[in-house]
Amino acid sequence: MRSETWRALVLRGVAFMLLWWVLVEGRHDGWALGALAVVAATWTSLTLAPPGRRRIRPAGLLAFLGFFLWSSIRGGMQVAAMAMRGRRALRPGLIELAVRLPPGWPRILLVNTLTLMPGTLGVELSRKTLRLHVLDERLPVVAEARALEAAIARMLRRTG
Repeated sequence: MRSETWRALVLRGVAFMLLWWVLVEGRHDGWALGALAVVAATWTSLTLAPPGRRRIRPAGLLAFLGFFLWSSIRGGMQVAAMAMRGRRALRPGLIELAVRLPPGWPRILLVNTLTLMPGTLGVELSRKTLRLHVLDERLPVVAEARALEAAIARMLRRTG
């Protein structure tokens, strides 16, 4: 096994152990099941996202989290305002967006993040496009999706 794989195995295993510890609130009586969950999660993680070319830059991650938090707050306020105006104020629709991120987890992160944002729902992701359902197609959803794509791209770093 390459050193890169060992490093990923250890880091992810420790991360999943910490997550389990938080979930069980530091109790020790659940570690028999926890060990099984940690092994399964680590194996799944290594299978679905093998270690390799892509790394996350810490500064990029912080910027992404800030972007997500601000967009969620602003989107929540927009949806609340639309709800106060009533159904007639809405103009729901489907928007197709050409995806610029590389295949794999960066695109999945894009879809899941957009789905978590108020007023948007990822409907279909194909090789080149993403279809979104939006509560109001007059909102700048495409510009916001492009800004999110840029935040995810800045978070990524390619290595040898």
